[in-house]
Amino acid sequence: MLKANDPSLSSWLAVPENSDFPIQNIPFGVFLTRDDIITIGTRIGDHAIDLGALHQLGYFKEIPLTDDIFLQDTLNDFISDGKKTWRLVRNRISELFEKNNQELQKNKDHQKIVLFEMDEIEMKLPVQIGDYTDFYSSKEHATNVGKMFRDPENALLPNWLHLPVGYHGRSSSIIPSGTPVRRPYGQTLPKGAEKPVFGPSRLVDFELEMAFITTDANALGEPISVDEAEDYIFGMVLFNDWSARDLQKWEYVPLGPFLAKSFASSISPWIVTLDALEPFRVESPKQDPEPLPYLKQKGNKSFDIQLQVDIKTDDGSVTTVCNTNFKYMYWTMSQQLAHHTINGCKINSGDMMGSGTISGPTPDSYGSMLELSWQGTKEITLKNGSTRKFIADNDTVVMKGHCAKNGVRIGFGEISTKILPAIDLNK
Repeated sequence: MLKANDPSLSSWLAVPENSDFPIQNIPFGVFLTRDDIITIGTRIGDHAIDLGALHQLGYFKEIPLTDDIFLQDTLNDFISDGKKTWRLVRNRISELFEKNNQELQKNKDHQKIVLFEMDEIEMKLPVQIGDYTDFYSSKEHATNVGKMFRDPENALLPNWLHLPVGYHGRSSSIIPSGTPVRRPYGQTLPKGAEKPVFGPSRLVDFELEMAFITTDANALGEPISVDEAEDYIFGMVLFNDWSARDLQKWEYVPLGPFLAKSFASSISPWIVTLDALEPFRVESPKQDPEPLPYLKQKGNKSFDIQLQVDIKTDDGSVTTVCNTNFKYMYWTMSQQLAHHTINGCKINSGDMMGSGTISGPTPDSYGSMLELSWQGTKEITLKNGSTRKFIADNDTVVMKGHCAKNGVRIGFGEISTKILPAIDLNK
């Protein structure tokens, strides 16, 4: 039962208007406390809640949890416990912080131990990501890229409408919001040149994505059915899969992107559970041709998640360059996971699956500078009067996302990442 989703619930903790984190959200994350202790926690309003301390004080005694389940520096073991445990814990947190519950509300000593203001903590990467797969599942994005680089009349490659295209990415360079990124080096082939040159990328780009986090899902050799796939998805984060377009253009044939994608990918630090997103389900786009039987899905498998990208310059000016929605994605998470495992590939707790760039049907809903500037042929004018075709040094890219329905807003917070100049290799 998803008691925590009740839209009538309110908390005895103050929740600012339009907060991403009402009592109906209850995301999970990892943070460093004011006492330099790393713990697993959740968030309501502008308060972080130490679940490790809460457990030690006996507030989860009715739930079968190991003593150290929340005293770890990643969520992997908790995620491995499965959906039944996730739901019990989330419902219990909701119960504890509901406005009429006096258990913790009347115990000021315990509150001093478990509650933190957000400026008292430092968010960390929430999971140890063993494997990371990036899909390419927005029809609008794939069509735009196909028009730019191939025949506009045949923008989509023949396989695209038959399977969720994906590739294995690099997990070691996935970082939480707030971690700056250096402009990467690599080889590029200047226009008209016959030989490549080496240097910093000139065409650094954001890619607006979302990603889902899995639990231990299957044994090697056993596929996961499209109907059961969501049972193995813990939750979702915002995802900025940084890209160096000039490096990628030169290196990607024949095996795909390498240095152009592995230098950094940024995520929002709070994982919003699939349970919290349940009220925001919508029908996904009609798929034509009809997918093969192992990819046929029933019911609404997409989610109405409003997404926004801002570029913030050093002078503090902020310009919104993209407004789009996760519901535009052609291939759903269930189809992505079913396809990923149809060959028997093993999926582990903490694995991350990126959606691919999320673009909508209109130019203001394109999820990358590659599309917004149409391969550098158009300039984007920012609020301070400066222009961009791609991301400049010292620009900060901020991504936000939330759902809203029946007076309840469930959000993901944000990813904020500053691009720093390339490191000086001569030092």
